[in-house]
Amino acid sequence: MRLIRKVLLGLLALVVILIGAAMAYLLIAPPDLLRVATGYSAKIVCSNVFLADRDAGEVLAVDVQAPGHPLLGYVGVSVDREGGSVTARLLGMFAPNTAIYRPGLGCASVPDGDVAKARAVQLATQPDDTPLEDREWPDGDAVTEGTNDLLAGVLADEGLTGPGMRAVVVVKNGRIVGEAYGGGFAPETRLLGWSMAKTVNASIIGVLARAGLMKLDDTGLVPEWTDARAEISLADLLGMESGLAFNEEYGDVSDVLRMLFIEPDMAGFAAAQPQIAPPEKNFNYASGTATLLSRIWMGRVGGGERALALPRAALFDPLGMKSAVIEADETGTLVGSSYMYATARDWARFGQFLLQGGVWNGNTLLPPGWVKAMGESNGLPGDYSRMQSWLDGPRETDSEFGVPEDAFWMLGHDGQSVAIVPSEGLVVVRLGLTPSKLGWGPEPMVRAVMDAVRG
Repeated sequence: MRLIRKVLLGLLALVVILIGAAMAYLLIAPPDLLRVATGYSAKIVCSNVFLADRDAGEVLAVDVQAPGHPLLGYVGVSVDREGGSVTARLLGMFAPNTAIYRPGLGCASVPDGDVAKARAVQLATQPDDTPLEDREWPDGDAVTEGTNDLLAGVLADEGLTGPGMRAVVVVKNGRIVGEAYGGGFAPETRLLGWSMAKTVNASIIGVLARAGLMKLDDTGLVPEWTDARAEISLADLLGMESGLAFNEEYGDVSDVLRMLFIEPDMAGFAAAQPQIAPPEKNFNYASGTATLLSRIWMGRVGGGERALALPRAALFDPLGMKSAVIEADETGTLVGSSYMYATARDWARFGQFLLQGGVWNGNTLLPPGWVKAMGESNGLPGDYSRMQSWLDGPRETDSEFGVPEDAFWMLGHDGQSVAIVPSEGLVVVRLGLTPSKLGWGPEPMVRAVMDAVRG
């Protein structure tokens, strides 16, 4: 009996030692997968609390859980509203990650924990977010045109607007003719567009190109590119045909997840990727490319606060997009690949701006042909344009659903879309939380909207 007791005690001691060692490991050097889980949770909660004024518990339970990864169910968050921060931990203690709110710049992940350095990135002059005058949209936010019965039926059809719909706005001939909102969401709610930010980022570059600060054939774009990458042109990056390596899969710890939730300098991470093919030979959709484009254009205007303020001065203010915010990473690079929040009506303003060829209130903001390139192929398989937009909706067969050939799309993760249909004078915005695994796509809705508003 004594021997058995000693053996059992020895085994128990071994188990205790192993558990202690595992806990120490998780506390000191948590695996990247855990860091992604807590970094994602902190960032999503932070942005939705401080930009969208949503309840943290709801965001944690709904938005954070959307990917369905089992680890996310064990993540909790603490919100410091006064200090403007959110910290997430696994099981209340492991892999802590913080996101901070910076007025005018939204929230930033701080994966290296250097909150003081991150807070040093600021806008001294805050954007004017006072409500627009009570004029008809798009000059104001008044919507007076009634929704016809056919369109009302489309907007009430959950099969068409999709599971998790948060906002749909329909613009015909420059006027909002119908809109719908999911429970808990309203016209004033800022919503994340995910990769729709890429098209906005390309338009900012267009503003600078019109001012003569950038050209499509520019090369030598990144100082650290002293090899063959120095020959990559601005046009190559805009068309996602640079030949740079980047894994956009939303798996465990892919390049895109590492960039967004582990790397404090997102553009630096993207710039360090090797070139695995010559430019213009392979299409590789990469959020790293779009974030790198942000760093490039920010450098052309001198960087710092001037660059951080440029999207509002050059684009959002002229268009009346009072709600729009492109968030910056820890180091102060705007995340032009993924992180733009705006109301559905402001996303619609941007879509209408593209429908009008980059002209707003008689002012030409983009170079001739810039918007046209958003509806033209980059010359490679993949349905991608020359200018950070898509030629087809997410199902990749617009014609099959009766969507006109001249339509082009802004598309984002989890069901975000803006369809621009020039031949119909139509813009359709759809925002929500609809993972691709659900099999929904916006094309049938856009077709139904077209039929409802014709005449």
